[in-house]
Amino acid sequence: MSMTQSNAETVALQALGWLVGNEDLLPVFLGSTGASEADMRGAVNDPAFLGSVLDFIMMDDAWVVGCSDANLLPYERLSEARMALPGGGQVHWT
Repeated sequence: MSMTQSNAETVALQALGWLVGNEDLLPVFLGSTGASEADMRGAVNDPAFLGSVLDFIMMDDAWVVGCSDANLLPYERLSEARMALPGGGQVHWT
C-alpha cells in the first residue's frame, strides 16, 4: 500500500496515543530517547519524531500487535506509515 505522509502522520499519532496510554512502556520510550514528556508534547507535529515513535514500537512484535489491535489497524500499517515519514525509506542490504 502506498501511503501519503499525511496519512502516515495520522497512523503515527494513533501509535503515540497508544504509547502514552501504556504506563509500562512510556517510561522505556522516554528513557531510550532522552526526551521528556514536555519534549514529546512539543514534537507531536514533527514528522521525524513521529517516525521515531514508530521505530520504537516496531522494535518488538508484541508492541506492534498491541498498538495495532488497540487502533484497529492491520499489523503492517505501522511499517507502511514509517516508510512514508522522513528517514523511513526501506534499507536494502544487497
